[in-house]
Amino acid sequence: MFKRLFALALTFGMAATAPPAFAKNCAERDDIIAKLQENYAEELAFGGLQKTRGAHSVMEVWTSKETGSYTVLVTNADGISCIVAVGTDFFEAIPKVKIEGTPS
Repeated sequence: MFKRLFALALTFGMAATAPPAFAKNCAERDDIIAKLQENYAEELAFGGLQKTRGAHSVMEVWTSKETGSYTVLVTNADGISCIVAVGTDFFEAIPKVKIEGTPS
């Protein structure tokens, strides 16, 4: 019983202290942007300020109409950006246009 509890505690302890998986996807913002533009033909589509745990960061979505790829970046105040999501088959939503005189 003790061996099982010890092994379980050791396993969860190692998992809790391990760095997040996306940590190796972080670098200087300029370096990441250069790769997105050169390798994937991505351009900044939109972004905004994000407040998490009292800290401010900038969230950006980079997309490519050529390749259909997209990348979501979060940049901290120190200039380090982390890639938090990537994908393919990006599409733009078409906003609904309200015609005057019709109900919403």
